[in-house]
Amino acid sequence: MIVTKLTRTLGITVPVVQGGMQWVGLPKLVAGVSEAGGLGILTALTQPSPDALRDAIRKTKTLTKKPFGVNITILPTINPPDYEGYARAAVGEGIRIFETAGNNPGPLIKFFKSEGCFVIHKCTTIRHAKSAARMGVDFLSIDGLECAGHPGEEDIGGLVLLARAAQELNIPYIASGGFADARGLVSALALGAEGVNMGTRFMCTEEAEIHPNIKQKIIDSSEQDTVHIFRTLHNTARVFKNKVSQEVVRLERRPGGAKFEELRDLVSGQRGRVVYENGDPDYGIWRYESQGLVLCSDDAHHCIPACSAGIAMGLIKDAPSCEVLLRRIETEAETIIAGLSKLVVTSEKARL
Repeated sequence: MIVTKLTRTLGITVPVVQGGMQWVGLPKLVAGVSEAGGLGILTALTQPSPDALRDAIRKTKTLTKKPFGVNITILPTINPPDYEGYARAAVGEGIRIFETAGNNPGPLIKFFKSEGCFVIHKCTTIRHAKSAARMGVDFLSIDGLECAGHPGEEDIGGLVLLARAAQELNIPYIASGGFADARGLVSALALGAEGVNMGTRFMCTEEAEIHPNIKQKIIDSSEQDTVHIFRTLHNTARVFKNKVSQEVVRLERRPGGAKFEELRDLVSGQRGRVVYENGDPDYGIWRYESQGLVLCSDDAHHCIPACSAGIAMGLIKDAPSCEVLLRRIETEAETIIAGLSKLVVTSEKARL
């Protein structure tokens, strides 16, 4: 067993957190991850209302008695969701673990801490991580360029970003972006993290309620099958490379670029959601971070692209149950760590 501050604090047995995935972080998957020893995360904004979130929490509790949390991400929308309502609904249902992300999380964090909750906040820069630490979060989730969804605008890969976190942060953190296997977990621990956050990897599990065609598409794809969109709008997002995302990139690369109004229909969240229902990988933009893309005047749920995949796709070769996946990661990580310890020898042995 691998024991870290994350496992000890949350009462889990494997230091792996399931990312808060739009349209994917549903009760069956969440319970599957938690039952397997990790931390499952329900995505609040997948649910159309706070009352619907209450129902999802209750359903999850019928599937597992182990700890799980709720993700609430603040969207850059003109007509924002009822964040306070979602937060109060989750706390009212007994949830005490939250993953937050997005802009201006202060009010949410303050509320959660006033209720005695444990908060993990996701950041893509060290300066934002320090700001969240000052707000009182318990853990940070440090998200490198390799991630699906929003990597920020500074293009810093996880190898350097996590090492910088070890230098600069005074609260514990987990590693996000590009993690899918035991080697990734061990590398994150070596870089000072207390565990990892995985999103794309959990899409390819039996419990993920998405079309089998999409799971197979991820398995068949490589680390080269993603693309960044919205670069020109300074809201970069890594999404699956398909006909729709490539058209978005083409429009952005025109002289003068593209305005969001020209891209709105292409990146529609509802269109992306259908990808998981009909199994057509080219129907819409698919990505998993529940961080909206840019300002949108519509209902926020219609502006959130559905799930995508990060470059961790190149590491995914199957779609096992969450139990099989986490047991494999745990066992292989223990073997790797034991093997690394053999690299350290006394000077006398080294001469032999």
